[in-house]
Amino acid sequence: MTSTASTPTTRSQIWFLTGSQHLYGPQTLAQVADQSHKIQQMLADSGRISADIVRQPVLTDTSAIRQTLEAANTDPACVGVIAWMHTFSPAKMWITGLDSLRKPLLHLHTQLNRELPWSSIDMDFMNLNQAAHGDREFGYIQTRMGLARKTVVGHVSDPAVVQRIDDWARAAMGDHRMRHLRLARFGDNMREVAVTEGDKVEAELRFGVSVNTYGVNDLVEVVDAVSDKDVDQLVVEYADIYHLTPELAHGGARHASLRYAARIEAGLRQFLDANGFGAFTTNFQDLGGLRQLPGLAVQRLMADGYGFGGEGDWKTAALLAAVKAINPRSSFMEDYTYHFGPGEAKVLGAHMLEVCPSIAADRPSCEIHPLSIGGREDPVRLVFDAAAGPATVIGLADLGDRFRLVANEIDVVVPDEPLPHLPVARAVWQPRPSLSASAECWLIAGGPHHTVLTTAGTGALRDFARMTGTELVTIGDRTSPEDFDDRLRWNQAYYRLARGF
Repeated sequence: MTSTASTPTTRSQIWFLTGSQHLYGPQTLAQVADQSHKIQQMLADSGRISADIVRQPVLTDTSAIRQTLEAANTDPACVGVIAWMHTFSPAKMWITGLDSLRKPLLHLHTQLNRELPWSSIDMDFMNLNQAAHGDREFGYIQTRMGLARKTVVGHVSDPAVVQRIDDWARAAMGDHRMRHLRLARFGDNMREVAVTEGDKVEAELRFGVSVNTYGVNDLVEVVDAVSDKDVDQLVVEYADIYHLTPELAHGGARHASLRYAARIEAGLRQFLDANGFGAFTTNFQDLGGLRQLPGLAVQRLMADGYGFGGEGDWKTAALLAAVKAINPRSSFMEDYTYHFGPGEAKVLGAHMLEVCPSIAADRPSCEIHPLSIGGREDPVRLVFDAAAGPATVIGLADLGDRFRLVANEIDVVVPDEPLPHLPVARAVWQPRPSLSASAECWLIAGGPHHTVLTTAGTGALRDFARMTGTELVTIGDRTSPEDFDDRLRWNQAYYRLARGF
């Protein structure tokens, strides 16, 4: 029953553009094309770029540049454009093309040769290999036009350069995902909660995501109509992938609950895929005719790339869908409670049921336990600890005049002791620079309590924020609450001024 309908079926493409001009003659242009191919091939052969690097013909005039960039806009496989000025490409040729570009842009400042051929260098070599000259012209026109872009400098054999390009490529995939995302809300927001509210019209203008609400019983009709054959197939899959507790296994006292959880999953997939939805929300206060709060179904759908938000939190659901495209090892998350000591202070993160198994350290256990809220039957869920390692928690808040992304660099760690009586999936982490400093910064930034925990680095998330024109504030090793508070004030002034009159 696993579906890939929520994610692209083909690899994303990054178009590689090389600028030059006719001043140097056809022989030089042939060399430019050859070297452009070699640069593209070095990037592709690195095996570290998450999208296919697709080389385009060398661009030497206004018409070709505009046509190529307009084609990039309309090609559904193209998520972004890399531009490199190999020789010297007069920047006025690029104005109308860049003005029409609607895909993310990376300016790569490089050259084919890593070293100068000191003993043989002549003016022919200089005229051919003058990106140091040509890219400055290109950088000027981008700045003059006020274009949001990423600039990467260095030789493409350098792993650090390739990593920065891949960060941007992943962010472009997240941006593309968000701009084509349809999100279904089953029911409304949790009552009296502020942060899960937001401006859906502005979200569609800013990010492209379309958010619409459906009655829970619209979903229940599909769930109830799921065939026994589809349920059987999922139950076999559960037993194969997870540790099933004996009571849920075939012949166990609670096996019927597992079958109903499978029915919810099959129905949810059918509803989402039939309507082109890549993200969704639920709300334990509004379950209609559902007999269980969806737990196992939500966890497995997230593992397949769908975005999710609890309590009607559509902003976090949309953010998770985008971040999943950046790095699949990402999950819906919530800071739940603290360990202030002894030892390092830590956060215990979890949710009622809905944490994605993509971040699990080991094979999850499929279990059933009571849930004290929701007023429904005991729900089935996956229970596990998150894998240790560096990660980021990021949240999206609507401040009224703009959206703000708040990110905290963290280190997921092994719990100090086993958690035998906590029947939910969970993550324990040490926030940087410390629990007290990070929490203080998060609170004064107005960060939400629902977040996305991801193993994507802040480099890709920063690129994503730039592409979407969204404020990002990051809390990390060198952050102090005093400096962070100053930054928030500066940002407030900037965004007020940037709005104009």
